[in-house]
Parts: sequence; C-alpha cells; structure tokens
Amino acid sequence: MSLKLFELVGTDERRPFSPYCWRTRLALAHKGLSAETIPWRFTEKAAIAPYGSDKVPVLLDRDRTIVDSWAIANYLEDTYPDRPSLFGGDGGRAMARMLNWWGDIAIVGGLFPLVVADIPAQLGPDDVGYFRTSREARLGRPLEVVAAERDKAVAGFRKSLDPLRLTLRSQAFLGGNAPNYADYIVFGGFQWARVVSPFRVLEKDDPVYAWRERMLDAFDGLARKSPGFPV
Repeated sequence: MSLKLFELVGTDERRPFSPYCWRTRLALAHKGLSAETIPWRFTEKAAIAPYGSDKVPVLLDRDRTIVDSWAIANYLEDTYPDRPSLFGGDGGRAMARMLNWWGDIAIVGGLFPLVVADIPAQLGPDDVGYFRTSREARLGRPLEVVAAERDKAVAGFRKSLDPLRLTLRSQAFLGGNAPNYADYIVFGGFQWARVVSPFRVLEKDDPVYAWRERMLDAFDGLARKSPGFPV
C-alpha cells in the first residue's frame, strides 16, 4: 500500500488535531487501509501547494491526489469497493452528504468558539502568529474575549446536539450497531476538541458523551491513543 496522508499537527506530532483529518483517519481504519502520515503545520503551505491545496487532509495514492475529507471518503469507497463500506450503499452516501454539512456547521462551527483560544498552546512560534491573526479576524474579537464567553456559550452548543442525542438513545452509533462514515464526520469535531482543549464540552451523563467514549475505543482505540485532555 502506497497511501500517504498530510495531516495537521502542532509542536507534538503525536497530536494530529484537524477534525477533517480525523474523519479521514477513521475512514482509512474502517476500510482496513494504512497510510504513511506526513505531519503538516499551518505555515507549511508550500509543502502541499504542488498538490493543489492550501489545507489538509491531502491523501496521496500512488499517482492520485485527493483533497478534502469528503472527497477522500468518496474516493476510498469507490476505489476500494472490496473493503467494508463507509456508507452502506447509495442511500447511506446521500444521507452522509447532508451530515457532512451539518458536521461542518453545527459540530465544528459550534465547537470552534469553545476551544479556539486553547489551540495556540499547541503551536510553534510561527504558527501561533498566523493562527491568532487569522482566527481573530474571523471572529472579530480577541481569542481571550471568546474564551471568556464559553461558559455560557457551551449550553447552546449542548442543546444543538438534541438530534444526535435522541438518535443515540435508540442505537449505539449513527451507523446503527457499528460506526460508519456518519459517525466519523461528527466524531472528528469532538476528537479535535479533546486534543486541543481542556474545556469540557459534554456532560458525563449525556448519551453523546457515551457515544464519544465508544468512538474513542473504536479500531483498537485509535483515537484514544492520540494524546488529549481528560474531558
């Protein structure tokens, strides 16, 4: 197998923290595929420019380059059809497309103001300046101000998880009895938060918390083995 995966890290290469890279990591594990991981940082855009991207994940498969976690998931499904399906058929793929957008907006977007102020502590000096400038421009205020608001903001985020919570009261995973790409879409955001921030985004009695624990244990504890905060 000649797969290579560029994924986002900070000063500790054992802590990949992009939610989108985690979607891809878990998709590869689901397919039973291994990839050589290539650490990449925010200010190393020249390293992936030849592949037509300025962000990760970027997957290389021999002479093929696939950019974007959703495109990678579809590529893996179509290129390795003899391995376990990520979607469980065309209907599952269609529903996952909607969840992919929901995961971007509600999960990653909802978690962003809760954990963003903790990310600079994971970065080297060059990346800290880039990250702070770009994220504060996006937020319209300093990271410290955003962090001061998160104790109140987290209640709204938890409430937004009701559709996920209600689903998980009747089944172990979004994929049913076992996880599939729908789970990886949503879990990628929670793994990102776990890796970068000590802030508690879920209460321990929440069905979403229990599901996150099951996801941490999936594939022989693939996600749990990545260093993170005990939240």
